Amino acid sequence: MTGDRDYDVIVVGGGSSGVAAALGAARTAPGGRVLLIERYGFLGGTLTAALVAPMMTFHSPKEQVIRGIAQEIVDILMARGMSPGHVYDTTGYVPTVTPFDAEALKEVELELLGAAGVDLLLHSQVVGADVQGHRLCSITVQGKEGQSRFSAKSFVDATGDGDLAYYAGVDYEFGRPADNLPQPATLKFKMINVDIEAVKNYAAAHPGEFRLGERGVKGLLEARHISICGFFSLLEEAKRKGEINLLRDQVLFFSTPFPGEVIVNMSRVANLKDLSSATLTKAEIEARRQVHELVAFMQRRLPGFAAARLVATGAQIGLRESRRIKGLYRLSAEDVLSGRTFADQIACNAYPIDIHSPDGAGVVTMRINEGKSGRAYYGIPYRCLLNAQVENLLVTGRAISTTHEAHASTRLAPVCMAVGQAAGVGAAMAAGYCGRSGTAAKATERRKPMAAAEVDVAELQRTLMAQGAELGLDMA
Repeated sequence: MTGDRDYDVIVVGGGSSGVAAALGAARTAPGGRVLLIERYGFLGGTLTAALVAPMMTFHSPKEQVIRGIAQEIVDILMARGMSPGHVYDTTGYVPTVTPFDAEALKEVELELLGAAGVDLLLHSQVVGADVQGHRLCSITVQGKEGQSRFSAKSFVDATGDGDLAYYAGVDYEFGRPADNLPQPATLKFKMINVDIEAVKNYAAAHPGEFRLGERGVKGLLEARHISICGFFSLLEEAKRKGEINLLRDQVLFFSTPFPGEVIVNMSRVANLKDLSSATLTKAEIEARRQVHELVAFMQRRLPGFAAARLVATGAQIGLRESRRIKGLYRLSAEDVLSGRTFADQIACNAYPIDIHSPDGAGVVTMRINEGKSGRAYYGIPYRCLLNAQVENLLVTGRAISTTHEAHASTRLAPVCMAVGQAAGVGAAMAAGYCGRSGTAAKATERRKPMAAAEVDVAELQRTLMAQGAELGLDMA
């Protein structure tokens, strides 16, 4: 094992939440040492490795509720012609979706981290944690050269699966309470040469075969970037004839920023009992079998797909749900649906509860009841990122502390970015850096490192707002 390397903040996981966490930490602690560790040779997490697209959603039916680093990334992509920005969701499931080019996202995130002075270590995976008392002192990272140890004052687990928290002994939950089964996993894939106009024309002639937004067929025909949920009868006929064998009741795909290119979200691997390599191997094999069937079905039966071609599958299957830590607060379905806000909230979200059945084909959707609060969004408290076992470890992304139901709302990329930014700022402040001013105190004036729960939440919130984040709070 190589020698120790010491940092102020270490973020493990370079996905949506991890990149935002590293940037939030670095911008709160200029001159400090921030390290981001990622297992792949690129950044972006599920948005790049698993081809999850589009981003959904930055908006409630009334307003934009996610900004900050997440919006900054979208703005850069738009300026480069690699995203149209937030566009109308033609299925009506959410107010807006945000198509983007995954390759451009990788580039943008590398540039932002470099400009912020973040140290980056790719091709490396955390495999152990040294906890003394209630503090995480160091982590063990496996790379091609062997194992290395890294220490820090504060740590952020942005692995998505709560891997670092698991190694550090933090209590967690997995799946739904009845049988511990998580939502099914999906391997997304990209097709080109799709005749989008043929898809639109078929939908216009068979509107009952599609879920359409409030603008109806007209909105679909006018849209430059489309979301499609439908072809119900064609899919059912193919299933009856044995052409497809999977638990899906709808064709679901989304256009990218480029003409004739779509991302398909249809494969479904259920009954995942754990995160073992054996379980995930079986899931990957089954998902790729399903993709092969789906591509053939789409080319054979769907209008607009006769000349379409498969050009990419995700580097890994996309997991909707895995470990969720048992935090200082557990966000519930009631919190989400009632539009609850919290004194310590560090992010907002408006995505509905969207539970894909862990053992079936259906999807259960529950939406925020604006009548109860007058809000079309809810808040996520800082306490959901904290735990009782390890005081200097914050958890972000889909592994934050929620119930199975609430998780089905908090697992989406935009809110993971928002929560990640907060985790990074909180970690930097716990490492002894000041907040809103955006400058580090002089060495003689630096505060001592503290527990993440001891961070001044009001100052954390003001710092996030100074960094452009939307908290749904009115703070002078």
